[in-house]
Amino acid sequence: MAYYEDLTIDQGTDVAIDLYLVNKDGTAKDLTGYSAAGKLATSHDVSDSDKVAFDANIISPATDGIVNLKLTNAQTTLLNHRRRYVYDVEISSDSDGTTTIERVLQGLITVSPAVT
Repeated sequence: MAYYEDLTIDQGTDVAIDLYLVNKDGTAKDLTGYSAAGKLATSHDVSDSDKVAFDANIISPATDGIVNLKLTNAQTTLLNHRRRYVYDVEISSDSDGTTTIERVLQGLITVSPAVT
């Protein structure tokens, strides 16, 4: 089950968030051979064309278990501060032709409006 975290994003700014993924025993999750993806949307049931993909990259060395999430200022400028958004982040790996997907984070995003 994914970890749940509500986020607040400042409209019109660049956003970078590092996720430190750990195993049940507290050791860093080895993300060697994994990829990451993240999206946000106004609700869970919108079409794919209405979802906003953001950068989700595994930081080297992958054995440290760190995923970096990024939204550009252009992306956050387009977010409506009167709306709340849902988001999630998934990691996936391919082994023997089988893709395994794990949702690692999900929650709500609130947008803090910009004046400048």
